[in-house]
Amino acid sequence: MKRTTAFLFVLSLFVCTAACAQNDSFLTNDEIPTAAEFMPLPPKPTDPTFKNDKIRYEWGKSLRKTKRGEQAVKDADYSLKYFFNIYSEPFGMTISKEKTPEIAALLKRVFETAGACSHKSKSRIMRARPFVQFNEPTAVPKDEEILRNNSSYPSGHTTKGWALALVLAEINPARQNEILKRGYEYGESRVIVGFHFQSDVDAARVITSTLINRLHANDAFMQQLKKAKEEFRKLNTEQKVPTAA
Repeated sequence: MKRTTAFLFVLSLFVCTAACAQNDSFLTNDEIPTAAEFMPLPPKPTDPTFKNDKIRYEWGKSLRKTKRGEQAVKDADYSLKYFFNIYSEPFGMTISKEKTPEIAALLKRVFETAGACSHKSKSRIMRARPFVQFNEPTAVPKDEEILRNNSSYPSGHTTKGWALALVLAEINPARQNEILKRGYEYGESRVIVGFHFQSDVDAARVITSTLINRLHANDAFMQQLKKAKEEFRKLNTEQKVPTAA
């Protein structure tokens, strides 16, 4: 069983690496910050700090039959289209390839870059997910088999969701609190459904922040960000969407 699990994990990393190599990331794998070199390893079940992960896991389970729990199940979707949908309201305008082509183009590449960043971190740290660790069901059973042998650390959903939230907040700082609130909730949803420990989500936010900071040293990112901001200003003039002074 252990050999099979190890084989499946290695296979999943190979597939992820191949996929990342073909994506539209702003950064190469070598340019992406290496979390394993600047952050501590996630806590083990025997570590005192793991108590918080256990407490938060129980907290998440307590919300599964509430409206917040229903939202968390929906947040299991981490397609780019879903992100466009959930961030449109807090952003203040509909985000789509048709209505905001430059913003959509920027988010697509940030989405790919964040995905590559998550895979790079996961490939160096294998951590069992909560539902595997505790041998309990999640709130999204259909995703259990495909994620069972995938590292829990850091949260890939959170990495992508927080990356897009940070970029959108920079484009429209007047609504940064609304955008970041939704981005924060998206990460917490992974704890609620039982696919990630709180420390996986917290680490993902730190890793993502370093990634976005690194992107500001990338010419292609800065050029597309400028186009996105110009597009937003033009649309804001037409639609009168609130902006920062």
